[in-house]
Amino acid sequence: MATDPFQLFDEWLAGARASEPNDPEATALATADAEGRPSVRIVLLKGHGQEGFVFYTNQHSRKGDELAANPVAALLFHWKALRRQVRIEGSVSLVSGRDADAYFASRSRDSQLGAWASDQSQPLANRAEFEARYEAMRTKFEGADVPRPPHWGGYLLAPQSIEFWSDRPHRLHERRLFTRVGDGWSEGLLYP
Repeated sequence: MATDPFQLFDEWLAGARASEPNDPEATALATADAEGRPSVRIVLLKGHGQEGFVFYTNQHSRKGDELAANPVAALLFHWKALRRQVRIEGSVSLVSGRDADAYFASRSRDSQLGAWASDQSQPLANRAEFEARYEAMRTKFEGADVPRPPHWGGYLLAPQSIEFWSDRPHRLHERRLFTRVGDGWSEGLLYP
């Protein structure tokens, strides 16, 4: 059994990529505002390693506002076909502009234009308004590369704890908890 939580995560993610029918990188991201009111939504994991777990978004969105006010978050991966979950909690910081530029450049052109057209999480009068903004961005950037909007970037969640949950019969589940201790990790079990 792996005792490095990142190695174990890699093994579990590889299993999810082989067995999950859609978006094995989908993860629930929980944040809270400055008053501690929580919110949760699904984002896509776009990178991970010893430093942490990376996702990208509009920094003026609700999650961006909440992370600016309260830079801690939790991720939850649920791979139903495997009957496994991974819970990750930690502090959040922005990724470098260079990393955000590189990821943005890898997105489809339509997704790039959508990032410019959307005032993510803000009220929208009707769908036609958004579609008109999208068409305006298509015209603006016609024949040119689409640069990353200044309000769009990535976040790195640096984990303080990572829990691996495995389903077992009769709700006798296995829960392995890794907790950051200095530069390393301690490992233990939790009751189901």
